Amino acid sequence: MNKPQPLDHTREQITSLDNDLLALLARRRELSLDVARSKEVDVRPIRDTIREKELLSRLVKQGREQGLDAHYVISLYQSIIEDSVLNQQAYLHGRANPETQQQQYCIAYLGARGSYSYLAASRYCDRRQVEMQDLGCQSFDEIVEAVESGHADYGFLPIENTSSGSINEVYDVLQHTSLAIVGETTIEVGHCLLANSGSSINDIKTVYAHPQPISQCSRYLSQHSEFKLEYCSSSAEAMEMVCNANDNSVAAIGSAEGGALYQLEAVETGLANQKVNQSRFIVVARKAVEVPSQLPAKCTLIMATGQKPGALVEALLVLKARNLNMSKLESRPIPGTPWEEMFYLDIDANLSSEPMQAALKELERTTRFIKVLGCYPCETVKPTQLSNSQLMIEPNTSKSTTAPVAIDQKQQRFSKQYKNELTQVICGQLTLGNGSLGAVAQVQLPIDLQQFEQMAKELKESGFQAVVIQGLSQQSDLISSIEKFKHALSQFNLICILAIEHETDLSMAIQFADVVMLAGNLMYNQAILNQLGSLLVPVILERNAMASVDDLLNAAEEILSQGNQQLILCESGVTTLNNSGRPSLDLAALVEIKALSHLPVIVNPSYAIDAEQLPTFAKAIKQLKGDGVMMNLSAIEPATQGDSSMLIKAVLGNLYH
Repeated sequence: MNKPQPLDHTREQITSLDNDLLALLARRRELSLDVARSKEVDVRPIRDTIREKELLSRLVKQGREQGLDAHYVISLYQSIIEDSVLNQQAYLHGRANPETQQQQYCIAYLGARGSYSYLAASRYCDRRQVEMQDLGCQSFDEIVEAVESGHADYGFLPIENTSSGSINEVYDVLQHTSLAIVGETTIEVGHCLLANSGSSINDIKTVYAHPQPISQCSRYLSQHSEFKLEYCSSSAEAMEMVCNANDNSVAAIGSAEGGALYQLEAVETGLANQKVNQSRFIVVARKAVEVPSQLPAKCTLIMATGQKPGALVEALLVLKARNLNMSKLESRPIPGTPWEEMFYLDIDANLSSEPMQAALKELERTTRFIKVLGCYPCETVKPTQLSNSQLMIEPNTSKSTTAPVAIDQKQQRFSKQYKNELTQVICGQLTLGNGSLGAVAQVQLPIDLQQFEQMAKELKESGFQAVVIQGLSQQSDLISSIEKFKHALSQFNLICILAIEHETDLSMAIQFADVVMLAGNLMYNQAILNQLGSLLVPVILERNAMASVDDLLNAAEEILSQGNQQLILCESGVTTLNNSGRPSLDLAALVEIKALSHLPVIVNPSYAIDAEQLPTFAKAIKQLKGDGVMMNLSAIEPATQGDSSMLIKAVLGNLYH
């Protein structure tokens, strides 16, 4: 056996290779700007997804020949492509707005150096290769004032987080400023427990943090009830408090990168509730900017529709008629006007485009107030993906020369190309799809049998056809209870739907349910999808709050491919469009799914919107061709002080009439 070379020598070789790789990546980035210059002349779109797929396919093949895993190659090059796209966008955007090109930007942001706002601003400037003069502020109002007064060129405002939701204070500030949104940027938020050198988790007694990280790390903090929480105005202030304390019993929640500026070390990492935790920031300036036509653009506007019935629906239908995708919808109260709200919309369109201009003109005629807050390049770069057949290891060509064939949309069972007629799912009194609307109530266990029986009677009288029972693991003596609950429902001709929220719920649901509902958190569980596909009872598939429409339809395909064609899709909201930590209803997804698929779609708006808005949204769901409404009674009863009957009557009235 040959003796391996000394470890130090091997490490020197790796270091040399790393230096070569960095030099090559820098050279590749320079060449990508040459591509942008060419696209500026030819006015071609930034993204060329066909070429990107061809590139990835070729690289995967070459990587396999050198022993590299396909997913490793794709992950690496998706990052490289994203960097290339964002750099090309920044270059072209700068060329279209020469008056903004400076050697140095003064940026106003929340907190001090080391805060997440500081990190976002730094990366924004780095991408544009300009020096940043930073101006730390103590509040969002102070950021806006600094830009309005000319003390700062740009202001950075956090607008939403995938874990804790929208930053409502920022929306309120935007109502009263003349500043324009001129850009956006998204950063990964890696929350760590930061402490002075030599500290351990057992030493920590007090934790300093901004309210947002506390909300985003609530699950971790709930496991450490011994921590005393101290709120700070920013993550930077929290880290500074710990640094100045020189005490091993105190810690801060912040990023490892920011902690390094304060000589703090990470005691624990990965504190956030969600594995993918991102914060989106908007960039505001005194003057609006022009966005070249070849850049993906986003337009943000605010509007007040007034209190007439269906006003919001009418506004959304204006966008739908012009094929404009609304990627965000937020509502905030109008100060001094009780029960009226201002709506904030992000629309994936360039302000100068013909559809957007036509939509604005019509909205100006139908709304009480409307204002464009800004048009700016969209920095959300959707990763290019390869099909499953392209990721598979190719067969031995010595035995077969037949290449794997990708399934086209005509072969996908969920699609309208595969099945022309709209699917209608019928189970007892519940009929959904192909023109039939249904109403489903959702109740949470544990619950007393007598209370459940009274609830079943009231739900039947209200107009519901089915009841989803969730929280199976919370009910004592589950088998006996479910049998009694199902019997109570059958007395009033109500369909029993059991929700699978944990893998252990599956056997119980299969045994007793008239319809099985798979909660969104299990949407990616391949084994459960296959089992549901083999059932003879209808299945409701709820969209995961982080899933795209494609992800939902792919999960539906898994169920359909196993034989069960009695499938209903459920939209309950997505975390990227949330309000005060809640998911937000994705009505654009409803429209998209109905255009692509023959499957019925039921919508559950209970988690995403305020209770008093449910009747309006029920009407919107119906007009947008939704096939039914699901209402979570546990989510709406606190808002109605337990008297939800009038609200339910209004919702179902708008659905059926």
